[in-house]
Amino acid sequence: MTDLLASLDDATLAANGPFDLFARWFAEAEAAEPNDANAMALATVDVDGQPSVRVVLMKDYDPRGFVFYTNLQSDKGRALLANPRAGLDFHWKSLRRQVRIQGPVSVVSDAEADEYFAVRPRDSQIGAWASAQSRPLASRAVFEAEIAEVAARYEGAPVPRPPHWSGFRIAPARLEFWQDRPFRLHDRVIFTPESGGWRVHRLYP
Repeated sequence: MTDLLASLDDATLAANGPFDLFARWFAEAEAAEPNDANAMALATVDVDGQPSVRVVLMKDYDPRGFVFYTNLQSDKGRALLANPRAGLDFHWKSLRRQVRIQGPVSVVSDAEADEYFAVRPRDSQIGAWASAQSRPLASRAVFEAEIAEVAARYEGAPVPRPPHWSGFRIAPARLEFWQDRPFRLHDRVIFTPESGGWRVHRLYP
């Protein structure tokens, strides 16, 4: 692991901003975590005000935000379309690090969704058509029959992206980087947008 003080040095943070730090931490997580360094907890609130959280996989990120893909008719898809704000949490236990992100949500462009869908494994593409995600399923046999039907429908041809399948981008209005330190004297650094740049400040652990 890199030196903790160097990774959270105030001058470096102010100069480089949150995305350089995230890229560095994410690269280290990819090298250290045994599975899915891109896994992130996604928190949403539905139309009834009921919060919900689940783990999804980040598929892209840049200064515009953090992207994942899903069925728009799923529970999380409907919640985000109705209430387009979300929270994310990356927890890299082997590195004793956490990154929390909050902000508004938007649907990615059709071109972005098409580009990502085209590189998914074919069985995942078929599953995107066959699965009525989050809705009741009578039996596994019913689902397997639907998978077989979609596979037969597109046999010998590319599988197009379903119109109900796309991605969401969470634009960061707040990023918190948390680094474990002994005796719970942790480092917590917050970035918030300010005048075309980022304001950096610390929180007590």
